[in-house]
Amino acid sequence: MKYRAIKGVQDILPPDVYLWQEVESTARQVFAPFGYREIRTPVMEFTEVFTRGIGETTDIVEKEMYTFNDRAGRSMTLRPEGTAPVVRAYVENHLYSLPSPQKYYYIGPMFRYERPQKGRFRQFHQIGVETFGEEDPRMDAEVLDMLRCFFERVGVDNLRFEVNSIGCDECRPIYRRALIDFLTGQIDSLCSDCKRRYEVNPLRVLDCKVKGCGEIKKKAPGITDYLCSGCREHFDALRGYLELLKIPFRVNPEMVRGLDYYTRTTFEVTSEFLGARSAVAAGGRYDKLIEEFGGPAVPGIGFAIGVERLAALIKDRHGIREPVPTVYFAAIGDEAEKAAYKLASEMRTKGIRVELDYSGASLKSRFRKADRLKATYVFIFGEDELSRGTVRYKRLSDGEQGEINKDDVMQFFG
Repeated sequence: MKYRAIKGVQDILPPDVYLWQEVESTARQVFAPFGYREIRTPVMEFTEVFTRGIGETTDIVEKEMYTFNDRAGRSMTLRPEGTAPVVRAYVENHLYSLPSPQKYYYIGPMFRYERPQKGRFRQFHQIGVETFGEEDPRMDAEVLDMLRCFFERVGVDNLRFEVNSIGCDECRPIYRRALIDFLTGQIDSLCSDCKRRYEVNPLRVLDCKVKGCGEIKKKAPGITDYLCSGCREHFDALRGYLELLKIPFRVNPEMVRGLDYYTRTTFEVTSEFLGARSAVAAGGRYDKLIEEFGGPAVPGIGFAIGVERLAALIKDRHGIREPVPTVYFAAIGDEAEKAAYKLASEMRTKGIRVELDYSGASLKSRFRKADRLKATYVFIFGEDELSRGTVRYKRLSDGEQGEINKDDVMQFFG
């Protein structure tokens, strides 16, 4: 019997895993100066966390969640996104009692049952950010500024920042009525999913990726034409701050995002190199979600970055910087091998990357292996060197050779 990974999931192997580690490390470095702290939530929640938070009429809840009953008959779901669990933790642990704004980030796997394709898997990973307690548009701009800083740091450019406002409880019902009136005349041309969305949540039609529906939504009324004065002022201010920070953006009135909890600001960061589903990061404001979870009236905003898509983008454009051994030890003789073994341990504790040979192969074979491993130096340690208390070295890049005192090895590497 051959054992294989489940369809839609993947092993992250070296050297790719080094790229993932670099992306995650960069996120931590960028987010910290903005005041964000890491939060870790379970990969499994009660199903109500997602039906309440995401919305029962979304594609995620209706089609994509991995849901099952545990032995006690309780409905459990593997998390399909990160915001709802963080909000649940925020409310359950009374984090709203701390000074605002509260800023958190998370890194981890998510799960959705959908058709695997380039950059899209059934187990996928996100780096996400959630900020609670501030409704000022400067916070929206700050979040986008941080996202821009992150992408610059990982070396990804030529990205498009798209923003929109989808209004609030005051103005969105008016737009919903106008959209229904428009879609009524287009109902026969909608895909089967959008015909159902038309009945239960017509704004979902604007998020459809089917080509025919895409042509229809281009003619639909724009939500920005129906914003109330408060939402319009908020959106105008946001655009002003984005211009102040010199963040290139365009307003995309068709963008509503795929989750029901969003209010006012929504945004996506897209790349032309990722095909039809080109978003590498997306997010928005959710000023009513904390109340939905039984908490106080606290506004929030956040985003999520798709790690698989980002890693593929970086790999295609810049390759992977895989760590290589600094030193490969070629010890000859029992006593020399023991001394080399001890010295290698001391070097590793000082952060020097060392590989040892355990095969007993010839010196020529060991040099070939060191070359395949792309080691920087080969340290040759034989009986003669042992008696003199020295180590011979050869730098593989240019063939430079020399001999140093064994006690001076640490100084040799600065």
